[in-house]
Formats: sequence, C-alpha cells, structure tokens
Amino acid sequence: MALSAPTTALALDGGDLRADPKDTVAFSHTEAPVDIKSVALEEYLHYASITRAEEKAANERYRAAKAPLTWQAVVRERFSKRPSRRELHNDNSDGGQARVGGEMEAEWKNASRAVRTAGRGGAFYLIATDVLGPSQTPWSFSQLGYGPGFALYTVFGILSGYSGIILWRLFLQLDSDRYPMRNFADIFYRVFGPGMRHFVNIAQAIQLIAVLGFLILLNGQGISQMAYGPDGSYPGICFVACLVIFTVAGFVIGQVRSLQKYSWLANVSVLLNLLVVFIVMGVAANYAPNYNAVMATFGPQWKPGPIVTFAGTPPDGFATGGKGFVATVNGVNQALLCYGGAALFVFFLAEMRHPMDFWKSILCAQILIYVTYIVFGMVVYHYHGQYTYAPAVQGVSDYRWQTALNAMNLVMGLIASGLFDFAGNIGVKIVYIEVFERLLHFPPIHTPRGRLWWAILSPAYWVLGFVLAGAIPQFPLVSGLIGAVFGVGFTYILPALAALGFRVRRDAMLEESERFDPAIGAVNYVDSGFRRLVRGFMKRPVVNLAHLVYFLGGLVICGLGCYAAIIQLMGAFASGVATSFTCDSPV
Repeated sequence: MALSAPTTALALDGGDLRADPKDTVAFSHTEAPVDIKSVALEEYLHYASITRAEEKAANERYRAAKAPLTWQAVVRERFSKRPSRRELHNDNSDGGQARVGGEMEAEWKNASRAVRTAGRGGAFYLIATDVLGPSQTPWSFSQLGYGPGFALYTVFGILSGYSGIILWRLFLQLDSDRYPMRNFADIFYRVFGPGMRHFVNIAQAIQLIAVLGFLILLNGQGISQMAYGPDGSYPGICFVACLVIFTVAGFVIGQVRSLQKYSWLANVSVLLNLLVVFIVMGVAANYAPNYNAVMATFGPQWKPGPIVTFAGTPPDGFATGGKGFVATVNGVNQALLCYGGAALFVFFLAEMRHPMDFWKSILCAQILIYVTYIVFGMVVYHYHGQYTYAPAVQGVSDYRWQTALNAMNLVMGLIASGLFDFAGNIGVKIVYIEVFERLLHFPPIHTPRGRLWWAILSPAYWVLGFVLAGAIPQFPLVSGLIGAVFGVGFTYILPALAALGFRVRRDAMLEESERFDPAIGAVNYVDSGFRRLVRGFMKRPVVNLAHLVYFLGGLVICGLGCYAAIIQLMGAFASGVATSFTCDSPV
C-alpha cells in the first residue's frame, strides 16, 4: 500500500459539490429535500442506469471532439489547470433540457459532474499511487521463500484486482447524478443501511491514524539513519525527536489546501517509487546487507554470517519475523498490506468522466504493481537472503546510497503526508459527524462552534499517528498488523460482503411487480424478511456462495495475521529489542 491519498477527490476546500456535506439529505424528483434513508435500492438502480446512459453518450461526443494525442498535449494537460465546470460538463445529453424537474435537474447534473474530470489514464496513476508500495516486499519473500512468496503475491494480486472490479460494478449500479457516491462507506449505506455506514466510516478513520503512524515510523527511521552517519560516526538524533521532526513537517506541508499543487506530484511519486526500486536492486547486488539495522530491530543473534535463500518456507532461525507458522503469516501480512488500497477506489471513480473505463485502469495498474512486487522482492531476497530488511531502502549498507534513498523516501513521505492530510481532514469530519455530532450531540459541523471543535480535533490525527509510531518502533511488525486488519478488511472482506449483500437484495426483486415508479417515487414490495433473502440468494447460488467463502476466508486470514503480528510484537518487547518512546534508534 503506497502512502498516498486521492489527489483530486479530496480537493475541495468547500467540500464536494456533488452532495450535502452532512450527506443526510438529497433532492428528490419533486425538488423537495428528502431523507436519503427513505431511498429504496430500486431507486438507486433506476437513476444509476440513466446516468450511465448519459455518460456513455457524453463520452462518445468527448472522444469525437478530442484533439489528436501528442506528447505536447499530454504534458500540457498534465501540468495545466483543470478545465472549468462549463467547459467539461455543460453538455447534458438532453441538449441542456432537464430530464425531470426543469432547471433544477440540470443544476443537479452540473453539480454532480463538476468534479468529474479524470480519464482512465488519471485513474491509472491514482490507483498506482494508492496501491504501489514495494518497500516491504523483499522482507515478505525472506519470510516465505521464493515459491510461497511468488504464489501468494500472485493469488493476492488476482484477488485484490477482483475486489476492485466488485467495487467498480457496484459503483456503476448505485451511483447517479441524483444520488452521487462520494466514498467507500456509501456502498454499504445503500446496501445495508446507516449502521453499516457508521461502522465503515469509523473504521476508515482509524485506518488513517494507523497509516499515518506507519508513515511517521518509516520516515523517522530514515531521518535517524541519516543523522547517525556511516557506522554511527555522527552524534545522531534521539529517535523520538526524529519522529517529531517528520510529524511536524508533515502536518505543516498538509496545510497547503490546494490539490492543484499536489496532483502532478502524485504522478511523479509513482515514477520516483519505481526509481527507488531499481536503485535498491542495483545496490543490493553490489553491497552487503545492513547487518546493524537487522540486529538493532530483531536482536543480536542476527550477526553477520553466510547469506542463505530458500525455495520453500525458511526453517527456524532463518526468518526474522518469528518461528515457523508465525514467520510465515507475518510474511503473508506484508503481501496483504502491499495490495491494500481498495477503500479509495470509490473516490477515484467519483472523479472519472466515464467510470465505465475504470476496469482498464485497474488492469494496467495491477499488472505494473504485480510485476514490480515479484521482481523487486525476489531480486533483493536473492542478494540479502535472511538479512533482508523492511523497509528495503534502510537495508542498504552503503551510507551514500542509503542516504540518497532515505532522502528520496523522505520527499515521497512529505508528498504523501500532504495528501494524507486531505484524507485525514475528511476522516476527522466523518468521525465528528458520525460520533460527536450524532451520538454525543456536539454542535453541527457547519456552525461556528462546530467548525471550532473540528479545527481542534483535526491535528489529533497527527498526534495519534505519532503516538502509534513512538509506542511500537517495530516497522515490519507494525506494517504487518496494519496489513492484517486494514489491508484484509478493506480490500478483501468488505468488498466480498458488499457483493454478496447487493446481489441478494437485487436478485430478490420481482421484475413484474416490484419496479420503481419515478412518477410517485415508491416501490411496492410483495414480501420481506428471511423469505426474500433466500429467494435472492438462490437465484445465483454458486456466485453468492463464492462471495460468502471469500468473505469468511478474509475473516480467517485477518484473525491469523493479527495473531502472528501480536505474538511477534510481544516477543520483541519482552526481549528488550523494542522499547516505546526511546532515544535508541531501531535501525
């Protein structure tokens, strides 16, 4: 999972133009505000089908009028200002005439499409920026061996791609100009109701804290390595101070509230990430592993010795992630983390002019990500064997290359911190609305008092991320725990559950007697309850059973991953290798 966030979906100081900031009301066909809770699944499907048809027609006109593609046009489009709302979206398929409801309907369409400017190429960069994060891949191979590592990265790559397809298909069937989707939780709200939306929103908010902690720890270690110099010849900086330095820098960078300044940086970060991959492979082939970092993180028993690699699972004593089953599962956790990122796909889809093209973006991005992981993981493991370190740039022993790579990582980390601060602000808003406002009766966020409370809570994301990084200074195991909980949860478990729930509800509909009537805005149901669910499940039992197995399998892997990471963390603290809030560097 790369350390980034959607570059345009979170762009707007004033919030998303496509829906009310509180996401509790929308306009109905009668031009009166209605509670979204009253909207039936059939109504979402009805208006989504209309929107997709209009997008298809608009996309055909767009492509017909588009100038020939040249290198100059690509560069100009990438670094120039985005087209205005009128330039891109004032071409409704009905010739500017409202479909229903007069001028108000046209305003809904314009507002809904105002932020949809990305093409499939832009979506490719967003997916690659979001998911591509190879720094832990070599260490994962060192815990699994060549064969199991190759097999697991292949299987998880295919499954994560399938989860992306699930989210894409759900978006196409549930998003519309009238009821636009803005985030991952919207899917679960429309399929399962408000309780599930609250759960997913809060889980995403917690995930952002965990990933910020991951980011702070990664770059704090890099600052510490640079400060100590070759073989500790420099005085160095207290490790907690290194974490504070990056936390403050990241928070300050994140206050730049214009994604015009960040959108092209996200694309550069993909290329910089790949450059780091090639440099690390070259350096690993010519220099010994960083034995000092390995001993500082995993204990003095990992003193220099012959480098050994294994086709199968390494035996005890040759895997730094633990013994036997625990080491293997900790290696699996890194693979799960590397493919995490599906929770942001709805943001990306919400940005696309023609979201039906998203499958092309997923396919190209997944191929790039998969090849990078396999090649990078195997090459570095081949040269560093059981001494392979995570993150890979800090496993480089030559100080000059180590410093250069840490500096490049620091640049990428600062870019990511700015982008994550956008996501963090969205997450804080979600927590405020869902918990403080609705459950604890704080003032509404759009009021002066509500904005004041939100401003107080906003820096809490960085503070909590810093506390996490300082409390558990064991990067490979922290990243593994995040992969087990959030990588599995958002990339495998929740998409499978959404697919199962949506198919059962959709297939339970009786086409002849349960159609949505736009004239009255209602659906007449024949039955309800368990009988209806059984009818929906049995319409496509094989597919639904497959999604049920996918969901349950994800839960099992999540449980095993958490167990292995926690056991190894407990061992690290018990042995004294890991110490919370210490000046001693873990690298």
